[in-house]
Amino acid sequence: MLPVVVLVSVLCAALGVWATVFAVVDRAVVLRQLIAGGVVEGALVVQGLAIAVLQLGGAEVADPVTLWGYLLVALLLLPGAAVVAFVERTRWSSIVLAVAATTIIVMELRMWQLWQA
Repeated sequence: MLPVVVLVSVLCAALGVWATVFAVVDRAVVLRQLIAGGVVEGALVVQGLAIAVLQLGGAEVADPVTLWGYLLVALLLLPGAAVVAFVERTRWSSIVLAVAATTIIVMELRMWQLWQA
């Protein structure tokens, strides 16, 4: 579980820094950033599959409903940010993407805590 959490967190950190740089220089999100968001989404899907396999294999989680809730919200955040980025063609789209990526990092840390409890 830890390698997937680290992978998703590193990908989100890279996306967040990239979006923050764009916001600072007053640029809107570009297609390559949305593709990077898609890569993060793919990593989140892999994480979901890993969690499912581990739980079906008998791994105990302190609060599985909360864990799956965090994963579901993490999966919905970036598509929501992508919609905003598509509609809002100003620096605010970059800010929304950076905030979404940072939020997913925090959610990953919380999922790791739940997994360890």
